Amino acid sequence: MPLWVWVALGSAIGGVGRYAMARLFPTVPGGWPLATMSVNVAGSFAIGALSVWLASRAAATGASAEAMRLFWMTGVLGGFTTYSAFALETVKLAESGAVLRAVAYVSLTVLLCIAAAAAGRVLASS
Repeated sequence: MPLWVWVALGSAIGGVGRYAMARLFPTVPGGWPLATMSVNVAGSFAIGALSVWLASRAAATGASAEAMRLFWMTGVLGGFTTYSAFALETVKLAESGAVLRAVAYVSLTVLLCIAAAAAGRVLASS
């Protein structure tokens, strides 16, 4: 199967997951974008863990490791996480007058995502 198919299948799954989170945690105007923050933090944790797990299997599985990486990391997690929605929601918070909330959202999201990616790598390494 061509590698792009793995990316497409994974993206569809990740996109549906992100849509489900947006439906579970809808954002009201001026409110905290919990769905986007949640998918970005969870995705950061998962990509940290997967980066270690897949790297440890790459030598043993060869070409199938690349298909797995493209499916999970580029496809599923790429479709699940969203930098563009994060950026738009930040702009909309600031435009609504919630500038401090926008700054807090950016700061907390970036710090949590980095910490989650590191925690995922540590957990997968142990």
